[in-house]
Amino acid sequence: MEAYAVLATGGKQYRVTADALFEIERLTAEPGQDVELDTVLAVSDGTELKVGMPYVKGAKVVLTVVGHKRGPKLINFKKKRRKGYSRRIGHRQELTVVKAKSIA
Repeated sequence: MEAYAVLATGGKQYRVTADALFEIERLTAEPGQDVELDTVLAVSDGTELKVGMPYVKGAKVVLTVVGHKRGPKLINFKKKRRKGYSRRIGHRQELTVVKAKSIA
């Protein structure tokens, strides 16, 4: 088994392994900066799993910001039959691409 951590950011939970590249909700950090997140829900070193209530004490994940981007456009369409009502709204989420530098 490989070491991993489950962290919470932006109202979502992510399973992170070392050197993994993934997208999270927009952070205020600039590309190239390191960000420490201590909202770690679970940590595994490959043999033992530590689960926090709600967070694991002393655990942190260091992320390196690779860049910022926007997610795909999502369309929300509502319609009520025979009433002449329809509504179309689009949304694009702001995302940050990060790479997990270390899990401690």
